[in-house]
Amino acid sequence: MHIVDVAEFYAPLGGGVKTYIDAKLAFGHQTGVKVSVIAPGPEDRVEQRDGGQVIYVKAPAIPVDTRYHVFWKAAPVVQLLDELKPDVVEASSPFRGAWIVANWQGRAAHMAHKALFMHADPVAAHLQVWTQDFLHADTVDKASFWYWRYLARTAQRFDSVVVGSRWFGQRIQKQAGIGSELVPLGVDKTLFHPCKRDSELRRQLLAEFGLPQSARLLVGVGRHHHEKQWPVVFEAVGALQDENVAMIQIGNGFANERVHKAAAAAGNVKLLGHVGDREKLARILASADAMIHGSRAETFGLVASEGLAAGIPLILPAEGGCTDAADPAWSELYEPGNAAAATDAIHRLLNRNPDQLRVNAIGARRSHISTPAQHFERLFSLYRNNATPVLTPAPATAPIPAGVRQAA
Repeated sequence: MHIVDVAEFYAPLGGGVKTYIDAKLAFGHQTGVKVSVIAPGPEDRVEQRDGGQVIYVKAPAIPVDTRYHVFWKAAPVVQLLDELKPDVVEASSPFRGAWIVANWQGRAAHMAHKALFMHADPVAAHLQVWTQDFLHADTVDKASFWYWRYLARTAQRFDSVVVGSRWFGQRIQKQAGIGSELVPLGVDKTLFHPCKRDSELRRQLLAEFGLPQSARLLVGVGRHHHEKQWPVVFEAVGALQDENVAMIQIGNGFANERVHKAAAAAGNVKLLGHVGDREKLARILASADAMIHGSRAETFGLVASEGLAAGIPLILPAEGGCTDAADPAWSELYEPGNAAAATDAIHRLLNRNPDQLRVNAIGARRSHISTPAQHFERLFSLYRNNATPVLTPAPATAPIPAGVRQAA
């Protein structure tokens, strides 16, 4: 089976989408499934990977974050699809990439299974965040009828729609009438594990605030983008500055200045920046007393699952993909975008028995979290059972169009 992922949000310096697609390439190689990725980039070039490839198509950068590009011309993508002749073509954004795949025509297109894997919720990520101080989220959803109609029309051109969280599947069903296949994403439960808890690391982190080991340490992980709502989270934590509560936040992004100002205003928040060492990240998570998150727009909620896999309880907004990892036994929820409500949720969790919360969270990692292998096995099985193989086998690698530079 040959899967081609038209991945609008894949970038060399990208975040979660890059991590996910790289894992898909690796798992495909292990299981004999070829995976090709078509992504927009600053230039035309091909990167060969074990068992697959990443083909960059020259496209304009997104002004607010130049790490990412957006498909513009359909012709180069269509040419590649015609040449690759995939058994499955997957669009992983609802924007230009999905439009190109939906409108791809010809013999190879009719033989391929078209799947729309929903990676983004622009209404929740942007419109609801920008208007949260004066409009209710339901009002914004209703005013965004034009987007839901577009999404419904686009989805009708695909053979299947895939979501990574139960919450997001319910959301697109409610707003656009779209049925979907739920394939939860997986977490490396060997990497993120309660045994990584390090009392000395925890002591050092608290000491940076001048706090004793009896204090409570919260952790947050995510990009510095507006939809992550870090200023709201920091305001909530800052209200507890006199109660021996501190927070460390891991991540960076184009909203760095705003996030840094919010952290400084809180007084009990420290920013660690990007932590590329995954082992170090796992140790930090396991050594915290709870994870707190702010985004209502997570379509996967993978960060909350990583926290749960590390054996720590969760403080989460009551909307978004992170809620798939939530349960009253190990988490507290709050109204999205409401700092006072988040402060109350922190209070509620910290007033509970910490040992019992950890026991509950550690138990949940077994029953509530899939591994990456389980995710890809289920996804590839879904595609294999629905795909109609093309008559002409896919070439070992895509023909490289004239003028395209192959990466070393």
